[in-house]
Amino acid sequence: MRLLDEQAIEDIAVGAAVLGTGGGGDPYVGKLMALQALKNNGPIKMITLDELDDDAFVVPTAMMGAPTVLVEKVPSGKEIFNSVHNLEDYMGKKIDVTMPIEAGGVNSMIPLAVAASLGIPMIDADGMGRAFPELQMVTFHLFGVSACPMLVSDEKGNSIVFKTVCNQWTERIARAACSEMGGSVMDAIYPMSGAEVKKASIPGIVTLTEEIGKGIREAKEKGKSPIDVVLEITGGFEIFKGKVVDIVRKTQGGFVRGESHFSGIDEYKGSSLELNFQNENLVAIVDGKVACSTPDLIAVLDAETGHPITTEGLRYGARGVIIAMPCHEHWRTEIGIETAGPRYFGYDFDYTPVEELVAKNKAGE
Repeated sequence: MRLLDEQAIEDIAVGAAVLGTGGGGDPYVGKLMALQALKNNGPIKMITLDELDDDAFVVPTAMMGAPTVLVEKVPSGKEIFNSVHNLEDYMGKKIDVTMPIEAGGVNSMIPLAVAASLGIPMIDADGMGRAFPELQMVTFHLFGVSACPMLVSDEKGNSIVFKTVCNQWTERIARAACSEMGGSVMDAIYPMSGAEVKKASIPGIVTLTEEIGKGIREAKEKGKSPIDVVLEITGGFEIFKGKVVDIVRKTQGGFVRGESHFSGIDEYKGSSLELNFQNENLVAIVDGKVACSTPDLIAVLDAETGHPITTEGLRYGARGVIIAMPCHEHWRTEIGIETAGPRYFGYDFDYTPVEELVAKNKAGE
């Protein structure tokens, strides 16, 4: 076990936004929630999977909805605790441990706030190793864990409990409710035993996000390239550098959907990149060729600072470096690709690992 302080939270927020692939909610909003909880309650306990009891009652905590909504509809801070306490009442037992459902923006920070406020530990693991737009797109689902019972709450005081026939139906029904509740809700979801978490989660993800954030911070302090540091830590690839020349973005059905277009700069001058997203970046196309696709990770980093730019934060004229990172091995299984591969999102091509695409594109194939 270790205790997370203010600097750790700052670093995790930056690193998680990198792995969040443009989604997961505004990291600034989530960071404020976590820092306030830290100030009120003291350092946050984080444990590893090895330290987790098999019979512990574990509940991931998160936000659901379109990240663009958080720009105007800032959480009151009560929503997530309404979900947690209502789930405890429904199931008749107290939560022992919480954890992130994904690495990304606000959703990396909410479990920190919950852990601090309730005096419980948070696990150094998550269910994606990145961020994805739909509820069933977690490694818990890949291992047969049910999302239900699931509790969602809004800022008005409304709470709903879901008990559905499968995780896809949880997504469909909860997404409709989310839209009616203002486009974003806070949820307590995928209640599990410690034994299930050990089997179905991605270990060490919080430590990894902290390492990325710390690497970016220290690179800037030492006058080094933060982009190079991120690529080294993640085993990623630089696939483009350019400025935003066009962006189409709309909030619809509980998601922010759209595409952004970049014109190449420096060594990429004369080339173009198209980036498609649904909350998260899904497909990067350079000069008509797929350079990376889901479930691998695509992130836009500020060309100067190395800080991640979320899909709702992209602006005309912004200069960014687009990087691609390999996903966790769980997503490269048959069920992983079926759940979150390009064909699920309607793209007419099969998934190819990013390292293979990079090698092919370098060879001019």
